[in-house]
Amino acid sequence: MPFERYADDAIVHYRTEREAQEVRAAIAARLKECGLELHPHKTKIVYCKDDDRRRTYSNEKFDFLGYTFRPRRSKNRKGKFFINFSSAVSDQAVKEIRTEIRGWNLHLRSDKGIEDLSRMFNPVIRGWLQYYGRFYRSALYPPMKQLDRSLARWAERKYKKLRGHQRRATHWVVRILRRDSKLWAHWQMGERRGSMAGAV
Repeated sequence: MPFERYADDAIVHYRTEREAQEVRAAIAARLKECGLELHPHKTKIVYCKDDDRRRTYSNEKFDFLGYTFRPRRSKNRKGKFFINFSSAVSDQAVKEIRTEIRGWNLHLRSDKGIEDLSRMFNPVIRGWLQYYGRFYRSALYPPMKQLDRSLARWAERKYKKLRGHQRRATHWVVRILRRDSKLWAHWQMGERRGSMAGAV
């Protein structure tokens, strides 16, 4: 059977549910010989539902290496929508990204300029985009919009004319984006779909 493995996590591919049950039993037996066992909750058989596989099954998604694989609505080159079993950044990974952004405490860094902040944090943002953005990149829009909201809070504290004016601070971030869309790595995500900061 073809399979992928990273550390102690693995995905094994199969054609039928019966085949899956047999493979699972064989893996469990082999691990037992080595004094190991399958994780009772993480180990499961998943039905990769799409337009060609339309049955209903108890498990139709799984997480692997920070991605969630599940049925998703996609569009082909002709503009027709279809259901595709594909991957995107997982909810847990998004939660971790949001937590890290909050941990930067941008609104408390009023001693820094926006260029300084971009130099400090762009390497991390680029890493997220390069890793999690390989598939279904739009799933990264919500945490990146959170980053733009943090930038607006930073601007509100840094500049007297923006204090107490969240909307003005948001518009200030949008103006900076339009002036230099390459300043922050995530701003370039929105070049084809409009401003990332436009919905801060």
